[in-house]
Amino acid sequence: MSESATTGARGMTAASAFAGMRNVAPVMFRAGCPDCRERFELSASALRLAIGASSRTTFYSFTCPECGAAVRKPAGERIVELLTGGGVRTLRLHSTV
Repeated sequence: MSESATTGARGMTAASAFAGMRNVAPVMFRAGCPDCRERFELSASALRLAIGASSRTTFYSFTCPECGAAVRKPAGERIVELLTGGGVRTLRLHSTV
């Protein structure tokens, strides 16, 4: 590194660089099951997002923790934005045409 690139970082430790940062709680999403009507919170790892070419082929899915039903719900632009921002794994569907 050049002198100018390291001048501001001299004497900085990892502890001082991250001072003031707090632990970040995992993102939780509220959801409901259309089968058993239970409402619950799910972590990002419990959800899957599929983004297709149209609104009909863009959806998110999860397994209901109460009854075990496979749930699939449509995902509009705002839902896609929230889920991707919250770390939900995303699958992009490609057209076969």
